[in-house]
Amino acid sequence: MNTKTVNFIITFILALVFSFFLPWWSVMTAAIIAALLFELKGFAVFYIPFLSIFLFWTLYSFILSNTNDFTLAKKIAVLLPLGGNPYLLILVTGVIGGIAAGIAGIFGKQCKLLLPH
Repeated sequence: MNTKTVNFIITFILALVFSFFLPWWSVMTAAIIAALLFELKGFAVFYIPFLSIFLFWTLYSFILSNTNDFTLAKKIAVLLPLGGNPYLLILVTGVIGGIAAGIAGIFGKQCKLLLPH
């Protein structure tokens, strides 16, 4: 397995485990830890954690919303300019989590550069 795949999987698993006992920002902690353990280069520093957490939050919010027939998601989507579309709200949720994780991945990479070799 290459470093990108390992970083993706580790970020996803850490986010899943941390989500059981930490608040929403635990996805950023997962991305930082994965970036410290498995070094990425170039634009992959942002997009691998982004894709991992985008997938995690999108699936997780879909599963949670599906259990109650998207009742809360529909009401929130009406409050936001999403036309009452709960699926669009789920995508926006994934994008927000992905951006947070991508920035945290960049931060983890920068922290690793500060550490002595």
